Amino acid sequence: MALKSKSNKVVGKADLIGDIANKMEVSKKDAGLMLNAVLESIQDHLKKGEGVRLIPFGSFEIRERKARLGRNPSTGKEIKIKARKVPAFRPGKALRESVK
Repeated sequence: MALKSKSNKVVGKADLIGDIANKMEVSKKDAGLMLNAVLESIQDHLKKGEGVRLIPFGSFEIRERKARLGRNPSTGKEIKIKARKVPAFRPGKALRESVK
């Protein structure tokens, strides 16, 4: 479940595109292309196993989860969960302090 702010509003991609368009004084179409390029670039580097550090915003990295035993909640039966890699985000100091 995603955490929500006090106003219970969650900002979506379209909202971010609108913000970028206003701040950069470009069309929403161009802002959408810019945002997509940034997100694709981050994803491509993570696929290669590379971390992405955006000072002072934060950093994206790949974390490895070990194989483990779990339990099927409906039957209670033990199941094996395979090892896997998951993307993770660690906020930078400036971001942490801005949301206090």
